[in-house]
Amino acid sequence: MDQDMLQSSEKATQSQWALIRRRFFRHKLGVISLATLIILYVVAVFAEFFSPYPPGHRNPDTPYAPPQTVRFSFEHGLHAKAQVPNIDPVTLNHYYTISDEVVPLGFFVRGEPYRLWGLFEWDRRFFGPVNSGNGDGESTLDAGLNTFFWLGSDKFGRDQLSRLIAGSRISLSVGMLSILATFLLGISIGGISGYLGGRVDNLIQRIIEIVNAFPQLPLWLAFAAVLPGHWSSLRIYFMITLVLSLLNWTGLARTVRGKILALREEDYAVAARLLGASHFRILFRHLLPGFTSHIIVTLTLSIPVMILGETALSFLGLGLRPPIVSWGVMLQDCLNMDLVDAYPWILAPVFFIIITVLSFNFLGDALRDAADPYR
Repeated sequence: MDQDMLQSSEKATQSQWALIRRRFFRHKLGVISLATLIILYVVAVFAEFFSPYPPGHRNPDTPYAPPQTVRFSFEHGLHAKAQVPNIDPVTLNHYYTISDEVVPLGFFVRGEPYRLWGLFEWDRRFFGPVNSGNGDGESTLDAGLNTFFWLGSDKFGRDQLSRLIAGSRISLSVGMLSILATFLLGISIGGISGYLGGRVDNLIQRIIEIVNAFPQLPLWLAFAAVLPGHWSSLRIYFMITLVLSLLNWTGLARTVRGKILALREEDYAVAARLLGASHFRILFRHLLPGFTSHIIVTLTLSIPVMILGETALSFLGLGLRPPIVSWGVMLQDCLNMDLVDAYPWILAPVFFIIITVLSFNFLGDALRDAADPYR
């Protein structure tokens, strides 16, 4: 009994954010999802280091190479069996046979030099093939028996894993940047609508209804189709981010508007108004912080929509385009079902997309449960 009373007294003295954090860490699936997302974003930030090869590295001798298994033995250490490329004389499809040759593997091997974030030049890679000839840990990019493809290769002999890691930087950042723009639009427009009310509220709500009346996917396609073909990949990237933001702010705006309508007549808001506080201060200093946790949950659940939107546009060839690498761009090869049937490993980006979307959804559910004051 005394222990229960002690815990109750501790909870009574904790802040709202401390209680949310305490309830969140009891949600095992939410914690696992958060750890998964942290790993994905860390790998995306240090993509050059974690990629076994540069994303544009081509090996014409090994198109559509199947995934290789990492093995361990006391004689060879970490290694993989080399694959010998062959061509079927009837179907002209590429197939591979396992050789007795060993491809030594290692951590922190030397590879092709790169500039991390465009600032620091380095040649170390987290994991990859090792040149066994000199024993100094030097990585090899030679064709044929010395190659290693953990998730297989594409039609140009490019390593799928390296391209997935490079593409994660684009696909994951599109969601975060889009959410930032959505946050600014939704908070400002929804807050003004709920706080001022009257004709301003009616006008903003009619605009939101018009935006919501358009089907999203065709509207995405229309926006993306008008992008000039001569634009650089960087400009297309930012325009796709802007398009996704302009079509997804309405839900957050209506949520904020409803909360502001309920809170603007509370005693603390009226007292601030009587003391001469400006409308900007009352809205952003007193009213919005009252439901910040709810806004965070809404934004967390919206990020997967942004990622799927970019993937859909790029998959249809109307979003990001080569040479830029994203998960949607990689899935363009999957439009040919014969290729998918013959080389199913080209579907690898699908699994990364599923893991990311599920992680964000589980994280959003955990945050929603943790922020619920009635739980």
